[in-house]
Amino acid sequence: MLAALEAGIRGTLLSVMPVYIYRAFPDAVEVSHIYFLVGLASLCCGLMVPWMSRFIPRRWMFTLAGCCYLVGLSLALTQVPVLMACALLANAVGTVTFTVCLNAYVLDYIHRMDLGRNETTRMVYSATPWMVGPILGVTLLNWWTPAPFLLAGFFALLLIAVFWKLRLGNGKQISRARAPAVNPLAYLGRFFAQPRLIAGWFFAVMRSCGWWVFVVYLPIYCIESGLGDKVGAMALSISNALLFTTPLMLRKVNKSGVRWSVRASFAAAALLFALGWALSGYPWATVISIMAASIFLVALDVCGGLPFLMAVRPAERTEMAAVYSSFRDVSGIITPGAAALVLLVAPVSGVFAAVAVGLGAGWLVAGRLHPRLGLNRAVAAR
Repeated sequence: MLAALEAGIRGTLLSVMPVYIYRAFPDAVEVSHIYFLVGLASLCCGLMVPWMSRFIPRRWMFTLAGCCYLVGLSLALTQVPVLMACALLANAVGTVTFTVCLNAYVLDYIHRMDLGRNETTRMVYSATPWMVGPILGVTLLNWWTPAPFLLAGFFALLLIAVFWKLRLGNGKQISRARAPAVNPLAYLGRFFAQPRLIAGWFFAVMRSCGWWVFVVYLPIYCIESGLGDKVGAMALSISNALLFTTPLMLRKVNKSGVRWSVRASFAAAALLFALGWALSGYPWATVISIMAASIFLVALDVCGGLPFLMAVRPAERTEMAAVYSSFRDVSGIITPGAAALVLLVAPVSGVFAAVAVGLGAGWLVAGRLHPRLGLNRAVAAR
């Protein structure tokens, strides 16, 4: 329920914010610079969440996430270009804080072997707002500029209200064998000492880079190629409808294993993004190719996070949840940073080729996973 309500916020703004920012700063390179700076600031804020959670109870941190969304939406309503960029940052901080808190609750109450089923259930609950939100948001934006932001604000208020009604509290308290580190970056050492965590986080970063290109640069490509601002939103809505198929995807993961599923998804997504770049002279062919790639990005949403979540130690849930959630901010730095460099020598379609290379790197790293990861004992024995 909480994931679905938060999806109502981000789904409504998913296509709105890139178009909104592009209208205020009508240059793809400048938009990349804005997203790059927002990603840096959001990453710093995300890494501070575990440190702040030592002083602020988790239920209030969760509430703070909803308030960040409300602040961001209020800034966007001003229609002042600089404040619109600040709205991006406020929304990003709200997203990372929500993700850290929700992942910590999941790791508290969901058994390790049920994490896959939990992820697919969350996606099915969130499918409708992710499917309807992009095209609805752009339609409302063209009808009345404040409309999508007011709708997202309603979902933010509802998210806070439902959270308090559920009474999740501050989660389970797990004692440590040693005193917790006071330095908010100290737990990064424990993260870098565990290769499985690094690999799982890398998968999340590369998957998120694919979604960044899909969400930000596909709409810009559609506008610059003459298809209009609604084609990108429609593509997002259609692709997000695939979330309803995630239970079927999970069955395939359970039968084939996490390594095979992750590798196959990365390989297919990389090839289709590369095809979209190769066909960039034919806008509709490019859009269809990138939409096809989103099928495998959704598959990575199902299985790509499992290597990380299955390797987390119980005593490090909050800290490692913060590390994992940083994938969104890191990808928000890498993607616009790389895009800004690509756009110096190539059109927007060149970004599709760049992300294809990153997804190909995910395919290579996934080859190091254990072949029986995620398989139950009976399937593994066969």
